[in-house]
Amino acid sequence: MTGLGQFLPIRFGSWGKAMKLPRRTFFHLAAGAAALPVTSRLAFALGYPSRPVRIICGVAAAGPTDIAARLIAQSLSERLGQNFMVENRPGAATNVATEFVARAPPDGYTLVTVAASAAANATLYENLNFNFIRDIAPVAGIMRVPGVMVVNPSVPAKTVPEFIAYARANPHRINMATAGSGTGPHLFGELFKLMAGVDLVAVAYRGSGPALADLLGGQTQVMFDAISSQIEHIRAGKLRALGVTSATRAAVLPDIPTVGEFVPGYEATAWFGLGAPKNTPPEIVDKLNSDINAALAEPRIKERITELGGVAMVLTPAAFGTFIGEETEKWGRVIRTAHIKPE
Repeated sequence: MTGLGQFLPIRFGSWGKAMKLPRRTFFHLAAGAAALPVTSRLAFALGYPSRPVRIICGVAAAGPTDIAARLIAQSLSERLGQNFMVENRPGAATNVATEFVARAPPDGYTLVTVAASAAANATLYENLNFNFIRDIAPVAGIMRVPGVMVVNPSVPAKTVPEFIAYARANPHRINMATAGSGTGPHLFGELFKLMAGVDLVAVAYRGSGPALADLLGGQTQVMFDAISSQIEHIRAGKLRALGVTSATRAAVLPDIPTVGEFVPGYEATAWFGLGAPKNTPPEIVDKLNSDINAALAEPRIKERITELGGVAMVLTPAAFGTFIGEETEKWGRVIRTAHIKPE
């Protein structure tokens, strides 16, 4: 026998003597030792969670991200027998919360809400102390919520093509309300401007509430925002819906076409999910993913997501990670092309 030969010397502790073991015994012990970390991780995952779990939310309570987190937290608490607590840590467009979780122990007991803002922030902010793609492990999606393109009734356009024609005839004279620089309403509108070839004036407000108030008052003429915040005004005739921003029509506004039916390829949605610190054991990530996807199939959760104008995002961790990467690249291109800077 060549190579290592029939026997391999192994030293034990401070004895200083080499003990010879048969080759087959050596490799059997080596394989067992290599398997120990996997076995211990699996045992750890099987006992997870053994204490309360925190879900760090980067926005204030009652917003869409917070609602999505609490919806899933309640179901996970019921399914796994431990309290999943949503802890709001708003600041710097969710960057405060993301950095906190990126530095947390990767043990599954500190999770973070992830949303479209995180994909945009990767380009919008140049000096972050973390890399979202590298430092946060995707766990599971929760839901996607389309926006809706609405205009004040004073605008003569009743369809997307009519609005495009009206905007081209009035360059730089139509005000587009946004919830602030780099927010979803801003990015959705900038994507429309680029793809439709129109010149709109982006007007930044400190949140969707003030932006909506001025749109209703006629100080601005058009806005792209979540269906949930606009639908009552649409039904009351205070705003006119021209198109939803998802790839398919929305169940809550079935008669409203998509923007993409007139601007091919246009799609923009808000989305929400959960992430964990990098190096969180894959067994824990898979366990959370399985339970979250099961929760999304529950009738009461499906009904609540529909009420919010959304659709469930049932994805594996890998598929969710691919989706996040694609969104990061897409909104990065929009931010760079439109020269968007954070406020």
